[in-house]
Amino acid sequence: MRTQIVERAVPAEALKPCPAPKALPDRDMTETETQTYWGADRTALRVCETRRAAAVAGGSHVQ
Repeated sequence: MRTQIVERAVPAEALKPCPAPKALPDRDMTETETQTYWGADRTALRVCETRRAAAVAGGSHVQ
C-alpha cells in the first residue's frame, strides 16, 4: 500500500469574498432598523458560507 497526496485547485467560487456588512446610517437607529440590518447581514453571511462550502466540496470537478 502506498499513500499518494493529490492536490486539487481551489474552486473559483470558493475564492469569491463574502459581502461586506451593510453600511449603517450615521444616526441612532430604531430597534426595527437594527434588527433589519442585522438580519440582512446574517442572511448574506449564511448564503456566502453555504456557497463557499459547496464550491470546496465540489472542487475536484471544478477547474
